[in-house]
Amino acid sequence: MKNLLFNPFRICFIILLMSGTSLPSIAQSDSSSRIHVGFIYPISSNGKQAASITNRFSLHVIAGLSKAETGASISSIANIVKQDAAGAQIAGAANVIGGSASGTQMAGVANVIGGGAKGAQLAGFGNIIGGEAQGAQIAGVINLSESSGAAQVAGFANITKKHAKGLQLAGFFNRGEEVNAQMAGFANVAKKVKGIQLAGLINIADSSDYPIAIFNFIKNGEKSVALTFDETMTGVVSFRSGGHVLYGIAGIGYNFKDNAKAMYAAEGGLGAHIPLSSKALGGRLRLNLEAVSHTLTDFDGGHYNKNSLRVLPALKWGNHFEAFAGPTLNYVSYDREDNYDFIKKYIWKNNSSDDFQGLFVGFNVGVQYVF
Repeated sequence: MKNLLFNPFRICFIILLMSGTSLPSIAQSDSSSRIHVGFIYPISSNGKQAASITNRFSLHVIAGLSKAETGASISSIANIVKQDAAGAQIAGAANVIGGSASGTQMAGVANVIGGGAKGAQLAGFGNIIGGEAQGAQIAGVINLSESSGAAQVAGFANITKKHAKGLQLAGFFNRGEEVNAQMAGFANVAKKVKGIQLAGLINIADSSDYPIAIFNFIKNGEKSVALTFDETMTGVVSFRSGGHVLYGIAGIGYNFKDNAKAMYAAEGGLGAHIPLSSKALGGRLRLNLEAVSHTLTDFDGGHYNKNSLRVLPALKWGNHFEAFAGPTLNYVSYDREDNYDFIKKYIWKNNSSDDFQGLFVGFNVGVQYVF
């Protein structure tokens, strides 16, 4: 008897057997009901009229159908609400709301809302909102909405047609028009970004001063092709791209020292522009600060790895050209058997490890075409 009394599914079943397809004692009127319990439409206390009745509380073994919900609705598979829903909707698979939602929706697969949503949505697969999502959205795969007023977190992608006022955080891709901040494992796309735009590979925007990625295609930003040379006699052709402040670096090159085997270079990193002269004076002098990871390889097991911090005063001439040169602080590591002799003097070096490790001061000099 104790198990029977505390099992909601058994209670639903007993109520249905006793009352058929409706419970007049529970219903307040033809269009509203305090409690709606059932198995699956139309086997419920509201029967075939369920789609025209608003409920304060709904509990279904499989799935429930209603006109609107003003409190909580719970089902093992799906809650289907034709108009608006307030309170909490909890479903094993999906919550489908035709109008707007002002509470919290939790679903094992998806929350689908035709209008706006003022509360939070949590879904194993995706949240799809036809209007503005004012609360947080958390999904295992994707969040889709007209706009968002809070954070969007997804395992794969966050996509809004208009603004995103909160952080967009995704494992692969973010898209919006006016956004505050975006972080993605692969790419971000926006029109105007107010804060940081961080991506594993690509950022695309009309306006973004703080993009952090290897490739940044910012419409009102800056792109350049540079030719650089350093203390190891390595020449590199690199592509620099970003906003007015931050930019990414990607380059390939060749070491011109007389090595036993030809050595080729690849580098990637991030940089920041710091103005040293005002726009009134033409803004031709600035400081470029760069953090770069650089590798030389002979493609036959030989590798020379260098991580550098570069301080590069730069001077522009004309509309497109800039020259720069400055000191670098470098940490290098390589297999001791390779015995590279690019550098003679070190600030510090480790003589006890299997790989050679050293710290030294070098230089970087170059010229770039800005477009």
